[in-house]
Amino acid sequence: MSQILGIDAGNTMIKAILFDTSGKVIATGECAGETHQPQAGFAERPITDIWHGVEQAIQRCLQQAGAGRGEIIAVGATGHGNGLYALDRQQQPLIGIQSIDNRAIELAHELAEPVRSAEIYRRSLQQPWAASTPVLLSWLKRYQLDVYRQIGTVLCAKDVIAHYLSGAFSADYSDAAGAGLIDYAVRGYDRELLALYEIEDILPALPPLHESSDVIGYVTPQAAAHTGLLAGTPVVAGMFDVVASAVGSGVVNCGQASIVAGTWSINQVVVDKPHYRRPIFMNSMIERDRFMAIEASATSAANLDWFIREFDDGRGGQGAQRCSDSVAHVARSSQLPLYHPYLWSGRKGECAKAGFYGLSGWHTRADMLFALFEGVTFAHHAHIDRLRAAGIDFHQVTLSGGAARSCIWPQMFADVLAMPVQVAECQETGALGAAICAGVGVGLWPGLAEGVAAAVQLRPGIIQPDEQHIAFHQERFVMFKQLEQAMSVLWQKAG
Repeated sequence: MSQILGIDAGNTMIKAILFDTSGKVIATGECAGETHQPQAGFAERPITDIWHGVEQAIQRCLQQAGAGRGEIIAVGATGHGNGLYALDRQQQPLIGIQSIDNRAIELAHELAEPVRSAEIYRRSLQQPWAASTPVLLSWLKRYQLDVYRQIGTVLCAKDVIAHYLSGAFSADYSDAAGAGLIDYAVRGYDRELLALYEIEDILPALPPLHESSDVIGYVTPQAAAHTGLLAGTPVVAGMFDVVASAVGSGVVNCGQASIVAGTWSINQVVVDKPHYRRPIFMNSMIERDRFMAIEASATSAANLDWFIREFDDGRGGQGAQRCSDSVAHVARSSQLPLYHPYLWSGRKGECAKAGFYGLSGWHTRADMLFALFEGVTFAHHAHIDRLRAAGIDFHQVTLSGGAARSCIWPQMFADVLAMPVQVAECQETGALGAAICAGVGVGLWPGLAEGVAAAVQLRPGIIQPDEQHIAFHQERFVMFKQLEQAMSVLWQKAG
């Protein structure tokens, strides 16, 4: 039986998932990572930690699978986009910066000067923001020139994995486009685009570009010895994790929309050409003839992870499920508190802060959790409003990520967004998307659409919005936005 290995490197966890060709999970392995914070606003992960995490995750996955590693026909990886992972000129690990890093906020504001920002967007369909790869490179050049001068190869998170397994240096169009490194007019790197960030000298350090499903190398004997994979197993270029999550939830055709509710609030729609009435946060690519319009920020289900970590009542296990059960029993009331999900800032940079508002002594833990669930969903709502304002139309979404596993959150998404919601059956849609890329790369399927048709299942039924709940959440969303504006002014005045 043919099997495909998908590897997913998020900001906190590296997972190795073994799938059969119908998308069924055969075995899983994971390894938790640790974010290093040497200064306030910094979020780093050494490249060696990723290598160790990949080894551990694959070993655990193969151990769970038992015999049959020879049936693995290909490996595909996905990982968080942006941030910066760099090797030095001797191909040794130099620096790893995650996509939740905020060190370059002030520089991002400087680069957002209207004339320069407009030219950056015209070329890359990307606006400068603190953890985008070219902004971080520009920051290193300005503030850590000694490190910048040592850079030999610039990689994204999943490229670190592909290099570790195969020895090859590669990038794919989805990740490089999402990182703002591609000029869409030439569909490639461009010195003039890099010059807008004052980093045109980094061009030789950018790896060759590939389609996501291209085979870029094969598992080396050294990687085989460390992971348990067979040497010679094909490795594909891989895919930006938000795009991989869309693919793994069945979203590949124009007009289809995907919401990924994980660390980041990912809201994305497949389009046939990237031309919009108003700029949006990010664009990426799916194969040669389709693009992904993306609105996103670090404002999603990771807020619940934080709440459980800091305030769980100690009963242990199934924390997210217990929280969902609590929210399901909360009666809707105009007196419920509101929550801003900006633990890691948001689209408004350092002026966006998290907080519960309108708390009274009679409010319960369940009331606060309801506010948190709703506030996260409101953040997705705000992003979707921006997509629609840019002229991108859609009428149904497919939900994946941590929120999709909740007994109540998918219904809340339908109510808040006032549109039908489908839920992906597979809980590891990013790894599945990477595995589908790998299957296409070795000829199992002719393209992503065929791979999706064979390997993606959705939960039965479509979740319809509740008309009464729509009105309730719409009124509270107006207050959520008004409060956001007021708090932004206060934080700006506070300096």
